[in-house]
Amino acid sequence: MKRRDLIGASAALLAAPLAAPRLARAQAAKPLRFVPQADLAVLDPVWTPAYVTRHHAYMVFDTLYGQDEQLRPVPQMLVGHQVAADGLRWTLTLRPGLKWHDGTPVLARDCVASIERWSKRDTYGRTLMAATEELSAPDDKTILFRLKRPFPQLPAALAKTANNMAAMMPERLARTDPFKQVTEMVGSGPYRFLADERVPGARVAYARFDGYVPREEGTPSGTAGPKRASFERVEWLVMPEPSSAVSALQAGEVDWYELPPPDLLPLLKRDRRIAVEVLDKSGYIGCMRMNHLQAPFNNPAIRRAVLSAVTQSDFMQAAAGTDPDLWGEGVGIFCPKTPMATDASLEALTSPRDLAAAKAAILAAGYKGEPVVVLGATDLPILKAAGDVTADLMTRLGFTVDYQPTDWGSVVQRRVSKEAPAKGGWSVLSNFWGGLDQATPATHALLWSNGENASYGWPDSPRIEELRGQWLDAPDVAAQQRIAADIQRQAFQDVPYIPLGQYFYATSYRKDLTGVLPGFPVFWNVRRA
Repeated sequence: MKRRDLIGASAALLAAPLAAPRLARAQAAKPLRFVPQADLAVLDPVWTPAYVTRHHAYMVFDTLYGQDEQLRPVPQMLVGHQVAADGLRWTLTLRPGLKWHDGTPVLARDCVASIERWSKRDTYGRTLMAATEELSAPDDKTILFRLKRPFPQLPAALAKTANNMAAMMPERLARTDPFKQVTEMVGSGPYRFLADERVPGARVAYARFDGYVPREEGTPSGTAGPKRASFERVEWLVMPEPSSAVSALQAGEVDWYELPPPDLLPLLKRDRRIAVEVLDKSGYIGCMRMNHLQAPFNNPAIRRAVLSAVTQSDFMQAAAGTDPDLWGEGVGIFCPKTPMATDASLEALTSPRDLAAAKAAILAAGYKGEPVVVLGATDLPILKAAGDVTADLMTRLGFTVDYQPTDWGSVVQRRVSKEAPAKGGWSVLSNFWGGLDQATPATHALLWSNGENASYGWPDSPRIEELRGQWLDAPDVAAQQRIAADIQRQAFQDVPYIPLGQYFYATSYRKDLTGVLPGFPVFWNVRRA
């Protein structure tokens, strides 16, 4: 299908049901229409850390623990857990009445298989399993961890919303090779994925799962608490042109636009029918990721030279505009205003920039003119801006630049390639990660530096890994903060990635929606007034 056909299909899908609304239907039966930040190119949340996939996954899949707005793990699919006095035996008990979307009961062995698959792709999961002697399902409702050493962060690992999320799925799907995508979407979450209604590049749709059993206690917060689905259907409509999405929101043809570009926010703020809010106070943090497996960025001296040339305000103004309330600079390895944030060695990013000196350092480090393939995304304005500035900086630094902007879904699939750039691989890309994902060394995917087991880019820093292990074993917050400062100092030496600043993104939705929760988009607790 050609791109113009996809756009036309999206428009037709909007127009057809709106032309003849069924007045007799209750408000809950009217679909919630949402414009996501990008097309849902990958469905499997274990296979990719893409945020659009995470948002989809929390509709379809549930997790053993949720994470509330204070980042605390809270039992979700579980009644709770018991821990032996020596900390080496954790017994997790499933809530009664849980079902998969195919009608079969959720069993402990399904969850064991899901944890095992997730842990092979997620760095926090690998750490948990390295501390585990045996993971088993003694009966249908019991998940048992027998540990080699105490691991008090076990609930936090299973609850984390930083990708990859620990999505629970039936054993028959969880036994899929973790390096291959699961394509059949059977979860136990509040919505069912409607595979036969998916139109790539145009629409995905979900139906409320009537067999879902929300928690009875608690208050919705983050991914924790009762998940009550008020809509019979949720439709995601991909609209590559931001102006089209804004027009549809103003006309009431869609209810929620996840990520309007900054230059269109004044228009939306003038419309009294539309709420424009920064729901996630940690924002998005721009990150430049270089491929550590391929020349020239397998050379740490070259990576340090690039670090010395980065001006965060250049990236932030290109992505977020000139409004100082929408972005911040002086951003280090950990999300600002979180407990691990530190000024240690921050002068690596805040000292005066000298482009000529950086260019000379790159040549002195041995750069031989190798092509540098810069990936960029065209279908999300902030990613397009970050890619453009990255390509321009690399050119000014004297690299032989091959800038290859494509749609975000293609970037997500290509960035996992470890091939040389000339064989379909890549050299550098810049994108944005949720601030809370970068709040600790345990959840900061771009900081993990365990070589080919790390996320795309595959940095290898034994010292960062040693410090991260010390952080996990630290006895208190003060000790963690001291170690976090050491991690930042080491990161500015090894350069697993380069922070590019903090973007406080606003989302927009029709004011007849109530119950929209702070944080990334979730589709429970939301009602139409």
